[in-house]
Amino acid sequence: MFGIGFGELVVIAFLAVLVFGPDRLPDLARQAGRFARELRKFATNARDELRAELGPEYADLELADLDPRAIVRKHIAEAMAEIDELEDTLRSAVEDDAPAPPRALEPGELPPYDFEAT
Repeated sequence: MFGIGFGELVVIAFLAVLVFGPDRLPDLARQAGRFARELRKFATNARDELRAELGPEYADLELADLDPRAIVRKHIAEAMAEIDELEDTLRSAVEDDAPAPPRALEPGELPPYDFEAT
C-alpha cells in the first residue's frame, strides 16, 4: 500500500495519536474514509462521462490507457511485433526460395561453361 511497510504505518499512527490526540483520531479517520470514497466516486464518474462522450468504440476505455508512457509502450510493442512477423516472413521466404546446393562433379566431368557470359 503506497510502499509503506508495517513499521512505518505504526510510526504514522503513533504520530497521529500524539498530534491529534486519541479523542479526535476516530473522527479524523472517518473523514479520511469519506474523502477516499468521494475521490473514488469522482474518478468513476469522470471515467463514465468520458466513455459516454467518446461513444461505443471506447466502451472499454480505462483512464490508465490515457497515460502517455503506456501509449508509447503499447506502440513500441506493436512495432516490435510487426518487425518480428516481417522477419519471420522473410526468413521463411528465403528458406523456401533457396536454391538447391550444387552437386559435386563426377570424376572426369567438366564444369558447366556459359558461352554467353564471355
